[in-house]
Amino acid sequence: MTNFETARRALGKNDLDRAIRTMAARIAARAEEVELVGVGRDLIEFLLHAESADAVGAALQSLQASLVEQQADLPAETRLDFAIGAACAPHDETDLLRLLEAAEVALARAGDEGGLNIIDLSLADRCVDRLTLIADLPRAIAAGEMFLHYQPKINVRQQRVSSAEALIRWQHPERGLIMPGDFIAAAEESGQIGPLTLWTLRQVIVDQRRMAARGHDIPLFLNISGMLLANAGFVDEVCEIITANPAAKLGFEITETAVIRDPESAIRHLQQFADHGVVLAIDDYGAGLSSLAYLKQLPAKELKIDKMFITQLTSSHRDPLIVRSTIDLAHALEMEVTAEGVETPAALALLSVMGCDLVQGYLISRPVPFAALCSYLDGQDQLVETMANRPVFLRSGSSWTRA
Repeated sequence: MTNFETARRALGKNDLDRAIRTMAARIAARAEEVELVGVGRDLIEFLLHAESADAVGAALQSLQASLVEQQADLPAETRLDFAIGAACAPHDETDLLRLLEAAEVALARAGDEGGLNIIDLSLADRCVDRLTLIADLPRAIAAGEMFLHYQPKINVRQQRVSSAEALIRWQHPERGLIMPGDFIAAAEESGQIGPLTLWTLRQVIVDQRRMAARGHDIPLFLNISGMLLANAGFVDEVCEIITANPAAKLGFEITETAVIRDPESAIRHLQQFADHGVVLAIDDYGAGLSSLAYLKQLPAKELKIDKMFITQLTSSHRDPLIVRSTIDLAHALEMEVTAEGVETPAALALLSVMGCDLVQGYLISRPVPFAALCSYLDGQDQLVETMANRPVFLRSGSSWTRA
């Protein structure tokens, strides 16, 4: 919805909510092929089954015209204006996360393209040529093709978003959306991981400042490649950027294996980051060869339990024992514990009983664009009331997790 603020002033919150839900019901009633997924504050998400990409385009053009026609008799100030962004792919080749993120890119473009944009993922080259990506990376960084999504972390006791993790994406002009798994390794191999991380750091600082101005002064975390922890020049440049932005609340996530590669320099450089006010989190704990010898030396404030233990938490006999002992160990070392990959209410309830401090995962929110994160934070007072039975900070329906 593109005129949310104007419509809310004209209609009031309750009437606007009813109007959006009425519109969502009309969309869902158009055909059996339309499945309503979720209705948010200013967003309607639905799934459309069609025989071809052309059929998707025709259906959405018809929907766009219908939305305008249905409101033709209403006063201009009470009409709801919508932009439509969509992604389509063959049913047997659908990657849910890729589909979601491509739809978000399309939605961002829709305002400049007549209110409708569709990305056909079947046209993208699925065979990612690493050498081509390596050659393209410097240009892509300079051309602004990189962008960030954020995944919030919820403080279980406070029942609020306490921080968010920045996750980088690449919108290639020819190949479309490229996920980190395809280009991060290429960046490391080519030596571009340093410039890419510095770009991410600067963008995170900008976004954190914008969030703080809206009243959400929470830390934003970014991932630091293990290759960079031994690079004194990179570390010095990061510290210079942080010194020039003393108000920024930042966190770095690093993996255990990154420290084990060169523990002496890694620990020294991590201490430099900590001395500059950066909160350090140990990522993917338990996924590699965990070493208590290194763990006790790190100036880390947060330990993130790898999601492979969390996803099996309620179906395994051993994983709950590992998770509980890890939580107790981290607390003894004066660290907070984050559980990654929280996808079910049962897992969340068990983690709460175990004393887990923070949770992150699709049950809470998938990675979302900066604007969506801000909307999430703006509305969290209404979303967070109690965690007695069902955590109501969750979005309505399954709108965070489905296309």
